[in-house]
Amino acid sequence: MDKPEEPKKTIILPGTVQKIIPPSIPGDEEKAEISVEPAEPLYQEIRVENKLKDEKTGEEVALKAGAKVDVTIEATADATVPKKPSTKVG
Repeated sequence: MDKPEEPKKTIILPGTVQKIIPPSIPGDEEKAEISVEPAEPLYQEIRVENKLKDEKTGEEVALKAGAKVDVTIEATADATVPKKPSTKVG
Protein backbone atom coordinates (compact mmCIF):
# COMPACT_ATOMS: atom_id res chain seq x y z
CA MET A 1 0.00 0.00 0.00
CA ASP A 2 1.42 3.38 -0.98
CA LYS A 3 1.66 5.98 1.72
CA PRO A 4 -0.08 9.29 1.01
CA GLU A 5 2.06 11.95 -0.61
CA GLU A 6 3.15 14.64 1.84
CA PRO A 7 2.32 18.22 0.92
CA LYS A 8 5.22 20.03 -0.68
CA LYS A 9 6.70 23.30 0.46
CA THR A 10 6.06 25.93 -2.22
CA ILE A 11 6.56 29.52 -3.19
CA ILE A 12 4.95 31.24 -6.17
CA LEU A 13 6.83 34.15 -7.73
CA PRO A 14 5.49 36.59 -10.33
CA GLY A 15 7.17 36.64 -13.71
CA THR A 16 6.86 38.11 -17.19
CA VAL A 17 7.68 36.47 -20.52
CA GLN A 18 10.30 38.85 -21.91
CA LYS A 19 10.77 37.20 -25.30
CA ILE A 20 10.26 34.05 -27.32
CA ILE A 21 13.50 32.59 -28.66
CA PRO A 22 13.28 30.55 -31.88
CA PRO A 23 15.16 27.23 -31.93
CA SER A 24 18.82 27.56 -32.88
CA ILE A 25 18.88 24.01 -34.24
CA PRO A 26 16.10 22.68 -36.48
CA GLY A 27 13.91 20.27 -34.54
CA ASP A 28 14.64 21.86 -31.15
CA GLU A 29 11.87 23.56 -29.18
CA GLU A 30 11.52 27.33 -29.01
CA LYS A 31 12.27 28.85 -25.61
CA ALA A 32 10.44 31.39 -23.49
CA GLU A 33 12.66 33.79 -21.54
CA ILE A 34 10.93 34.64 -18.26
CA SER A 35 11.98 37.41 -15.92
CA VAL A 36 11.25 36.55 -12.28
CA GLU A 37 10.69 39.97 -10.73
CA PRO A 38 11.67 39.45 -7.05
CA ALA A 39 14.98 37.73 -7.97
CA GLU A 40 18.30 39.54 -7.85
CA PRO A 41 19.01 41.34 -11.16
CA LEU A 42 21.83 38.99 -12.24
CA TYR A 43 19.59 35.93 -11.75
CA GLN A 44 16.18 37.16 -12.93
CA GLU A 45 15.98 35.44 -16.33
CA ILE A 46 15.23 31.79 -16.87
CA ARG A 47 14.72 30.06 -20.22
CA VAL A 48 12.38 27.12 -20.56
CA GLU A 49 10.81 25.19 -23.42
CA ASN A 50 7.80 27.14 -24.60
CA LYS A 51 5.42 24.24 -24.18
CA LEU A 52 2.47 24.05 -21.78
CA LYS A 53 -0.62 21.87 -21.63
CA ASP A 54 -4.16 23.22 -21.38
CA GLU A 55 -5.58 21.46 -18.30
CA LYS A 56 -9.13 21.40 -19.71
CA THR A 57 -8.48 20.16 -23.23
CA GLY A 58 -5.04 18.54 -22.93
CA GLU A 59 -4.02 20.63 -25.96
CA GLU A 60 -0.43 21.87 -26.21
CA VAL A 61 -0.12 25.67 -26.00
CA ALA A 62 2.71 28.23 -25.94
CA LEU A 63 3.38 31.43 -24.04
CA LYS A 64 3.52 34.77 -25.81
CA ALA A 65 5.86 37.69 -25.15
CA GLY A 66 4.58 40.04 -22.45
CA ALA A 67 2.47 37.39 -20.70
CA LYS A 68 2.29 37.55 -16.91
CA VAL A 69 3.08 34.14 -15.39
CA ASP A 70 3.53 32.47 -12.00
CA VAL A 71 6.80 30.64 -11.38
CA THR A 72 6.25 27.90 -8.79
CA ILE A 73 9.10 26.36 -6.81
CA GLU A 74 8.22 23.13 -4.99
CA ALA A 75 10.29 21.01 -2.62
CA THR A 76 9.61 17.94 -0.53
CA ALA A 77 9.90 18.26 3.25
CA ASP A 78 13.23 16.39 3.28
CA ALA A 79 14.69 19.00 0.90
CA THR A 80 14.01 21.90 3.29
CA VAL A 81 15.17 23.14 6.70
CA PRO A 82 13.49 25.58 9.10
CA LYS A 83 14.36 29.18 8.24
CA LYS A 84 16.35 31.00 10.90
CA PRO A 85 15.15 34.48 11.83
CA SER A 86 17.21 37.18 10.15
CA THR A 87 19.24 39.45 12.36
CA LYS A 88 19.39 43.11 11.45
CA VAL A 89 22.57 45.05 12.12
CA GLY A 90 22.38 48.68 13.12
